[in-house]
Amino acid sequence: MRIGVPKEIKNHEYRVGLTPGSVRELVAAGHEVFVQTNAGAGIGYGNADYRAVGGHILSSAREVFDQANLIVKVKEPQLAECALLRPGQALFAYLHLAADPAQANGLLSSGATAIAYETVTDDDDGLPLLRPMSEIAGRMSIQVGAHCLEKAQGGGGILLGGVPGVPPGKVTILGGGVAGTNAAKMAVGLAAHVTILDRSTKRLQQLDDLFQGRIRTAYSTSETIEQFVTEADLVIGAVLIPGAAAPKLVSRDLIHGMKAGSVMVDIAIDQGGCFETSRPTTHEEPTYIIDNIVHYCVTNMPSAVARTSTQALTNVTLPFVLELANKGIFPALADNTHLANGLNVHAGSITHRQVAKALNKPFCPGNVTKAA
Repeated sequence: MRIGVPKEIKNHEYRVGLTPGSVRELVAAGHEVFVQTNAGAGIGYGNADYRAVGGHILSSAREVFDQANLIVKVKEPQLAECALLRPGQALFAYLHLAADPAQANGLLSSGATAIAYETVTDDDDGLPLLRPMSEIAGRMSIQVGAHCLEKAQGGGGILLGGVPGVPPGKVTILGGGVAGTNAAKMAVGLAAHVTILDRSTKRLQQLDDLFQGRIRTAYSTSETIEQFVTEADLVIGAVLIPGAAAPKLVSRDLIHGMKAGSVMVDIAIDQGGCFETSRPTTHEEPTYIIDNIVHYCVTNMPSAVARTSTQALTNVTLPFVLELANKGIFPALADNTHLANGLNVHAGSITHRQVAKALNKPFCPGNVTKAA
């Protein structure tokens, strides 16, 4: 198969779809890989590194899209990239379509097949291609939140860990999944006062066992959200419904009642955000202030640590890329239910139920996994 790796063009996006090590594995399996010039330069992977393992360097994204049957990216295609896709071509990347109708329309118009990392599943009902980025975003949320709490950043001037004689800052984490758990690990490491809210009592029990009394847990209701959000110095939004838009757990009225100088980090912003006042931001301008509350809503948080993120991501995506390349797109989807769960768009139709519902578009499951 002919596989293409374009250079990412989203704001401050330095990750790359395949590392030289991944390209080496694909070439050894008999495939051709076309990499746009300088696609990995932002994290230290030069053109020579890709050539050394058998990759072909092309000068433009258009050339890469023209040559490849399968496009492997990190972030969702920008509209200019959607215009380069064509029927019969497959895209494998993060899509997050539920919060991005413009991109969805672009993909539908292209006629291409789009497989979303974030809805591929595993035997444990997990999301293996989302997990490493959720781990990184969760850990980063405390790092950036602590920075935003500094007075010069608009925060209340709070040191999360406190010092002897001064109590630590309070962190409230909405959602006890992968991102929320990793946020808690970092916050506990800083000696902050941490509370995790979740709707699963089973998960709360697991978290209690994991942290051995170093955090508080609370069942998530409107009442407990109000209680712990208003007392927090830092609120982390870490909720996820696969394929669907994030629920708005924190209202504008509730934000108005928070302590001035508090910080909110919305990890769920890729799926529309879980705070009513959330809107997407970039690494260039990561924050804004509403009602004296600092909001951090960067849609590609892991790109700030792009080398770590790329390595973690390609560790989990490479087996699926190999499967798609070795078997062909549709035989691979037919053979692997978990990979088929990643199928979001095919030939002008939405093929994922939650995505279709979020976008208010028809859901067309069809029999695309058996297409020729």
